[in-house]
Amino acid sequence: MSFSSFTDSWVIVYILVFSFALGAVMGSAMTCWGDRLADGKSWLKGRSECDVCHHVLGLGDLVPIVSYVIHGGKCKYCGSVLSKKYLLTEVLLGFGFVLVVFHYWSFDLLIIRDWLLMCVLLALSVCDFDCYIIPDRFIVMGIVIWVVFEILSGGNFKDGLIGGFVISGFVLIISLVMDKVLHKDSMGGGDIKLLFVVGLYLGLVNGLFCLILSCVLGLVFVALLRSEKIAFGPAISLATGICLIVGSSITSWYLGML
Repeated sequence: MSFSSFTDSWVIVYILVFSFALGAVMGSAMTCWGDRLADGKSWLKGRSECDVCHHVLGLGDLVPIVSYVIHGGKCKYCGSVLSKKYLLTEVLLGFGFVLVVFHYWSFDLLIIRDWLLMCVLLALSVCDFDCYIIPDRFIVMGIVIWVVFEILSGGNFKDGLIGGFVISGFVLIISLVMDKVLHKDSMGGGDIKLLFVVGLYLGLVNGLFCLILSCVLGLVFVALLRSEKIAFGPAISLATGICLIVGSSITSWYLGML
């Protein structure tokens, strides 16, 4: 059923607000998960606390976006300026969830699939940004989500597998060649595994576009952060989110021109 069938505009507003709120909540949770993995801590154990004074945060301190704005971006217990990371990821995933709903604009299992993938991508991006590592658990979760929803939707495993193996295989070969030329690691194994997962979801054509976009975003991150070394996972993740929403439209337009 398409959301357009709803005649009451308030129902549509509710769907969009709910999607944003859910995305913001998951953004906070996934950022916490990524941070704790980077620090070698368990996500399931321990209460959330201020990074500076380590005061345990109350329920009212954990409301995504709202808590940050109300307290002016500072810890209400010690007054320390808080990192904007949580605010950024909460807003980013909130809008990501809304855009996925706009993309499908119907009750579709793929909405849930893409939401789950975005959560995994955010968590691994935070972890990769903090310690330059993409734990295998994220790769496994991405593959499991894809397999489950392919079965539920009666999808074609062939297209995804071709995309995954071709894209990751191509990048692996390029990486090995560059390693020999530069006499150092040119790309982490986690990035190549992540590109395999991306290929599963996007297929070959959209996956190749995502690879190009990832490289462009990686260069942008280098310029913004003014660093020769960056985590490539966040660039791949952001490019994947963009491609999930508008990738098909862009590649169809480009191929149509040819």
